[in-house]
Amino acid sequence: MNKASGIFNTRRATEGDAPALEALIEHSVRTLLAKHYSVEQLAAALGPVFGLDRLLVRDGTYFIVERAGAAVGCGGWSKRRAVYGGDRGRPDGDEELCPETDAARVRAFFVHPDWERRGIGRLLLQESERAIRAAGFKRIELVATVAGEPLYAAHGYRVAARADAPLPGGLSLRTVHMIKGL
Repeated sequence: MNKASGIFNTRRATEGDAPALEALIEHSVRTLLAKHYSVEQLAAALGPVFGLDRLLVRDGTYFIVERAGAAVGCGGWSKRRAVYGGDRGRPDGDEELCPETDAARVRAFFVHPDWERRGIGRLLLQESERAIRAAGFKRIELVATVAGEPLYAAHGYRVAARADAPLPGGLSLRTVHMIKGL
């Protein structure tokens, strides 16, 4: 799938994209989320909370947004049990969800700081929701950062709960569990 929307090209991520995606994720986290979380929280969260989940790439549910061949955003959805986090330290074989009874997951949206507030998050969300509907899911859930909450709320997601995700070193990260029916 190669989809152009204005000046951006959206496509499914491949294993070969991993180095570019990992660099984009780290740059996005350290820059854009620094307005909401401490340097210590972000350092502890890179990997276990904010990281590339290669299972999404292998499942064909993770997208990359490019501008002139450079990665400017990434994100996707999952038919797996995990609601967030990179694949480092997580055992393989994350269980598949049932579209009739479970909610699909929206996962791991990151935007390059030079391209924030240009519609990349919206583009990724629309692409993900199309694929989720096509897979037969009727509900979606996600765990957002406080920075991501406004994007999801603007697209019909409602807050189900707020929680502090535990991090290494006794730290935690404020998160927002959100849901949406299709």
